[in-house]
Amino acid sequence: MSSIIQFANSELNTPIQEYMALARWYSYQGNTSLTQVNQLPETTTQSICFFGPNIELQHLVEVAKFLRTFAIEQAYFTAYQPHEQLPVALGIRFNASQLPSKAEVRNFAKSINTQGAVITQAPTLEEPGLLVMDMDSTAIQIECIDEIARLADRYDEVASVTAQAMAGALSFSESLHRRVASLSGVPLSQIQSLKENLPLMLGIELLCQALKQHHWHLAIASGGFTWFAESLIEPLQLDAVFANTLEVENEQLTGKVQGDIVDADKKAEVLGQLATQYAIPMTQTVAIGDGANDLVMMAKAQLGVAIHGKPKVVENADAAVCEGSLLQLLYLLSVPK
Repeated sequence: MSSIIQFANSELNTPIQEYMALARWYSYQGNTSLTQVNQLPETTTQSICFFGPNIELQHLVEVAKFLRTFAIEQAYFTAYQPHEQLPVALGIRFNASQLPSKAEVRNFAKSINTQGAVITQAPTLEEPGLLVMDMDSTAIQIECIDEIARLADRYDEVASVTAQAMAGALSFSESLHRRVASLSGVPLSQIQSLKENLPLMLGIELLCQALKQHHWHLAIASGGFTWFAESLIEPLQLDAVFANTLEVENEQLTGKVQGDIVDADKKAEVLGQLATQYAIPMTQTVAIGDGANDLVMMAKAQLGVAIHGKPKVVENADAAVCEGSLLQLLYLLSVPK
């Protein structure tokens, strides 16, 4: 396998980007060295990408070994960089009857200290699209209801209901009503600073900015609360926000939620509704989230991506960003064709 590095003529620990000009493909066949190609054959129907801050030339050798375990004797490698603030990633295209599973790619990527994804008919940045995001622990780093409970010294009550819901003893709707009931009487003044200083997830602003530059529509569909979600409209350039409405009287929370609950099914409904409203084909839709109540929405979208997700969500998502910046979502939308 060492012959795969013949084209580089340098040390294995030298960064790959110094040897592979962006947007150029290199053909790999068995044990031969890489050869630059100007155009990919039409038979390349599958794509995999590996990304992270430490992509190095050695990864070409390891990836080639990995592909050969699936009897993939010919593949095409390229380095690509979808944003100036992202490290260069490695894209591979090939044709094979036996495609590595999402879990196999992720586990292999982890073994070489990168992240990886199988890319199958993903949306493209070259056309307008729609991104629908969960809010808590996805667009922002916190769970708002937990933080309200902490500020009001009622965290144990809320956490107890959350644990029951996680164990499957309560539906999302029932758990939400019970947790919000625990917050009855909390003054808005006590949580105003939380609303004004929501900790955004790393890279989310740059991601939204980049997508807007490519004429994408952006929305939040959250089981959290409009009181917080609406404060993200300006910094994230959102086109729409769907979340639950806390009832307020005399500048205090009443412990009730107004209107229909935004649960898993509602999130999926929102995605379809917005795609129709903005005339975006479903093939150009992406949904991201971290929790089980995001899975229905993620399954409906063309590409569902787990963002620092729970194990069940990572397992079921089309792809996952388990570490680092949300800007890395661009890797999945930009694999060269």
